[in-house]
Amino acid sequence: MSLLPPIRVRIRLFAMQRQLAGSRELLVELPLGATVEDAWTAAVGAVPALAPGRPTLRFAVNGAYADPSTPLAHDDEVAVIPPVSGGAGDADEADERIRVLEIRSEPFDAALAGDLAAQLATVWDGAVVTFAGQTRVTPGTPAPGQEAEAARHAGSRVEGLDYEAFAPMALAVFVQIADEIEARFGVRRLAIVHRTGAVPPGDTSVLVVAAAPHRDAAFDAARYAIDELKARAPIWKAERFDDGRVWMGEPARTTASPAVDPVTG
Repeated sequence: MSLLPPIRVRIRLFAMQRQLAGSRELLVELPLGATVEDAWTAAVGAVPALAPGRPTLRFAVNGAYADPSTPLAHDDEVAVIPPVSGGAGDADEADERIRVLEIRSEPFDAALAGDLAAQLATVWDGAVVTFAGQTRVTPGTPAPGQEAEAARHAGSRVEGLDYEAFAPMALAVFVQIADEIEARFGVRRLAIVHRTGAVPPGDTSVLVVAAAPHRDAAFDAARYAIDELKARAPIWKAERFDDGRVWMGEPARTTASPAVDPVTG
């Protein structure tokens, strides 16, 4: 028997896992040298209903994506990431960096898109591209493990979306995406603003605004931002029906998508 004291680890649960466990977090004690996978095993020991979700999960330790073999230390936080739906520089004025990266719980004002565009765009910008994602009444693709519940609601009207976020990590992913956009497309003026909470049909859940001197770069930046945050940010959504809900999404991608050669594609 080991005489070394155990380590205490906090396990954060979101979306489907939170719903199954009936709790947002679990505190477990693990032996010294335990890994992320060991923490997951302990979570399943406490809540066996979590076990079937393992193939589609990703993990984060202290706010950064981590491999299951990552060793843990005392008081570490392990976030269980189910399938996700998720400054100013010192350069000259023409190359000024302006970013608005936020998660908001309150509904978006109808003027928000215009306000963001006005905040970002400078007199050197010839293009401002805005993407607004809004709730529709037709169902989408269910997350792994939600197929049976989705089938039960087949043909039903979506009454609204419920969004949940691991906000500190999601904002860190927004920063990574903004950095990648600057490196890949040269776009330094960008807004990503995402809702949490209940979003009724027709209301906006996410806004992406990109301002740049040329339209190709602005379009590329906006498209990259929405595609990457949907794939990587720990933000979850459930379609709400009059008699239940269905969680949506795919397993989170933990790295940026490969860069595409503009000549060869």
